Amino acid sequence: MTSTSSASSASASSASSPSATYGELRAQLDVLTTEAFRPELADIDQQSTLEIARIMNAEDQSVPGAVAAQLPAIAAAIDAAAERMSRGGRLIYAGAGTAGRLGVLDASECPPTFNTDPSEVVGLIAGGPTAMVKAVEGAEDSKELAAADLDALKLTEDDTVVGISASGRTPYAIGAVEHARSFGALTVGLSNNADSALAAAADHGIEVVVGPELLTGSTRLKAGTAQKLVLNMISTITMIRLGKTYGNLMVDVRASNEKLRARSRRIVALATGATDGEIEAALAATDGEVKNAILTILGGVDGPTAARLLQESGGHLRAALQSAPAN
Repeated sequence: MTSTSSASSASASSASSPSATYGELRAQLDVLTTEAFRPELADIDQQSTLEIARIMNAEDQSVPGAVAAQLPAIAAAIDAAAERMSRGGRLIYAGAGTAGRLGVLDASECPPTFNTDPSEVVGLIAGGPTAMVKAVEGAEDSKELAAADLDALKLTEDDTVVGISASGRTPYAIGAVEHARSFGALTVGLSNNADSALAAAADHGIEVVVGPELLTGSTRLKAGTAQKLVLNMISTITMIRLGKTYGNLMVDVRASNEKLRARSRRIVALATGATDGEIEAALAATDGEVKNAILTILGGVDGPTAARLLQESGGHLRAALQSAPAN
């Protein structure tokens, strides 16, 4: 789940040409929707704080609709990723700047939410951990750096690599997708511009076009919000497909603190309707594993049997319940 990167001093390579002039780079930015200038907002710094807040709020309301337009593409990518992960593959996010930070954030939330191993969902950010809080010069411009970061993970064809870039032209994200495809891994390109190089390079292209930003080129705003929504879908629905939930209950939650221990008891109660005493006994018999505890109560089995049934069902509680002797 941690952000990693090798040799942040790796040589940079432009998305189009290493020797691109300032004029050429400016022309490339001029055609990107996410970089468009909005003259109607040129006096926003003279507006009241409340008015600026209203404008931002109105802008943000357009994001869910842009995501909705990409739901078929998102669902197809999730189904493909879940199938690979069911074979032991990993979900790997790769991006630079805001996009990379959002990938690291989503990956870091999977272990406490779904009890995944930190190695199962990984966030790579160009420039490594330092880039989480400080820009690392040249890191996002290097396809070679992305390849090196993926090589360090010993990529396999069962893995899924999601390149994330608002512009859809960031060399690090494109390089990650291209390198992953050379290994036969599944690739997804998430961007915020249509007809992006990133989407074209990936097996599954997801282009959530949210339009120009409130602050010209500040893609931590609408573009970042859209990316966060899509990453939420990718990780959450993939985990649902892998049996990490029972209905809308997080039955694989890791009880690492008192709040989560209380949540664990509540989840067992909601799933079973058992008494407090029955819940405590079930959790004690299963070493605090929520999914196993539910199975002991609803399936009428002991802790070791619950563990065996869940292993045989690939961790899917509903399938394990159908196999329990009481059902």
